[in-house]
Amino acid sequence: MSIRPLLLVATVLSSGAALAQTAVEDVHGAIGPDIIVTAPFERERFALPTAVGVLEGEALTREVRGTIGETLARQPGVTASFFGPNSSRPILRGFDGERVRILTDGIGSFDVSNTSVDHAVAINPLNATRIEVIRGPASLLYGSGAIGGVVNVTDRRIAREIPEEFAHIDAIGTLASVNDERSISGSVDVPLGKSGLVVHADGSWLKTGDYRAGGYVFSRDIREAAEAIGGEFAEDAEKRGRVDNSDAETWEVAGGVSWIGERGNMGLSVSRLESNYGVPPTLDLDGEDEESEEEGISREMGGGGEEIRLDMRQTRIDARAEAVVGGAFLESVKFRFGWADYVHDEVEPNGEIGTTFTSNALEARVEAVQTERDGWKGATGAQILSRRFEAAGEEAYIPLNQTDQLGLFTLQSFDFGGYGVEVGARYENTNVSSSPLGIRRSFDAFSGSVGGSVALGGAFRLSGSVAYTERAPAAEELFANGAHAATGAFEIGNPDFDKERSLGFEAVLRGRGEGWRLELSGFFNRFYDFIYLAPTGEEEDDLPVFLYSQGDSRFWGFEAEGAVTVARFGETAIDITGLADFVQADLLGGLGPVPRIPSLRFIGGVEANGGAFGGRLEVEHVTRQDRVASFETETPAYTLVNASAAWRPFGDANPTALILSVNNIFDVDARRHTSFLKDFAPLPGRDVRLTARFSF
Repeated sequence: MSIRPLLLVATVLSSGAALAQTAVEDVHGAIGPDIIVTAPFERERFALPTAVGVLEGEALTREVRGTIGETLARQPGVTASFFGPNSSRPILRGFDGERVRILTDGIGSFDVSNTSVDHAVAINPLNATRIEVIRGPASLLYGSGAIGGVVNVTDRRIAREIPEEFAHIDAIGTLASVNDERSISGSVDVPLGKSGLVVHADGSWLKTGDYRAGGYVFSRDIREAAEAIGGEFAEDAEKRGRVDNSDAETWEVAGGVSWIGERGNMGLSVSRLESNYGVPPTLDLDGEDEESEEEGISREMGGGGEEIRLDMRQTRIDARAEAVVGGAFLESVKFRFGWADYVHDEVEPNGEIGTTFTSNALEARVEAVQTERDGWKGATGAQILSRRFEAAGEEAYIPLNQTDQLGLFTLQSFDFGGYGVEVGARYENTNVSSSPLGIRRSFDAFSGSVGGSVALGGAFRLSGSVAYTERAPAAEELFANGAHAATGAFEIGNPDFDKERSLGFEAVLRGRGEGWRLELSGFFNRFYDFIYLAPTGEEEDDLPVFLYSQGDSRFWGFEAEGAVTVARFGETAIDITGLADFVQADLLGGLGPVPRIPSLRFIGGVEANGGAFGGRLEVEHVTRQDRVASFETETPAYTLVNASAAWRPFGDANPTALILSVNNIFDVDARRHTSFLKDFAPLPGRDVRLTARFSF
């Protein structure tokens, strides 16, 4: 292990300790869904100028899956990439990859999931206590790569409060039928007397088999094309049941120690994550290339017909320090640091390693939070990011590269009672270089946002924002040039790319009252020099060519969610809930739609909350996506029905619960348009899940 990250950790912790000597008790322990913590200071959700979402408590327990993408896939404005069940990254408002930052307590996940859809996010949802989704460009405080939004996952590894018990224990276990899932996760927090020290340990294990599809494994387009070819192609295309090579095994262990004093706190954690998972193969129809072309078969990214496995390992160090100064201008100073050594091997069917991806990265933030004055609150800070990334092997399509980034940012909030104003700005310098190519690019990016909100009576609040953002191209977009076995594609970047620029507008109407809540949001984004990956229809090394290109684009859409209580039976409230979201994206200049954009979606449900028993019945309908890019196929509509029942033996106030759920009750064949593998790997069929969570 390099001594560099350890020295940086020591510097962060010693600085935090020094400040703590001059610095009020940490108050982050009890946070409700109406408070948002993904910012230098806590903010009330009702007055925020952009749309946000929170997943926690029983809802998180019910929705948790093996990937962060599938865990969030039914949240407003969120879908997922679903490159099989083991690699699924959140997509926010049609944005994915470089435009969505996935954070662990405000620091990056330090994986390579942004480089390719087959690379899993190195965050284990089983350990999450709360997930916040900040949609829209106001999330630029966390980097220019957060144009689409931020997903911030929090856990208990660095404690924010001292447990009242001798030891606080949390555990969750799940059995699922669709993929023979067995998973268990547990954590313990132990206070050491009256010293203010809290020791944490956690571990988790998940194992799945190949998952079962709700109908045919391959889509109708693939089956018809295979039937036209005939022979073994037609026979293979009729496959039902299990999706080959979709199993996985993942485990993680972590430990941490924290000190919480009256005027400051700090902590350190170390974790190890390992995962071995398969990528579902495509049906290789290239044995009859000419005939395939005549039948209109388009080759999408995905597997190349081979059963590739990925063996991922990550060692990670995290540190946090906070001191409350309590001065006339400066309230507190916060530090956050993370470092990780990441590697994954792409293992071919014969057991040989085809390509190895390595990433050594660190990120640090310092934030100075101002003392509130007459409704004026703000924070200013700096952020550094350094990543060394390389793909090595026969199919190393990305050469060794180094990314170094420095960001300076500020957020200022003004509350005038009936209305409020929020201003944010960020400057970012990014240097991206590749020594094997002899190329070095430097980018200066400036971003800013202005938002406001006004009360409309006591029940409603109208918010709006405008943001200008700039993003430097990522190393993958600049330097990719070669075959990638796991995705079955030949990817080509462009080292001459310019900065990507965006002008965005958003409006949000929120309402709440006794027994009801409502949130409506609409957004519009105009991109200049937008970077996107699309198939060209050509082939290189017998693989379809996917080319990173740059051009202008336009995104617009809306989200709506709400709930109303229609009846009460003692402590139990019966709520009707609804959700709808939509996004449309076009490449300007007559180039057609942006690839892989989700279609209009509706989710309606009836839910019982409160008391010892509860449950939920919901229907999700996703409409047909027929606005497709070149070489992209349409995706049929589908409707899923899901149900769950919960028993809370210690009442609604305690997280302990036993949840029985059935997803996709009618075993529907459903395919997600955002997935490169939609024609070869449908969403899971009927899934009976039993989840037990204990907290004491």
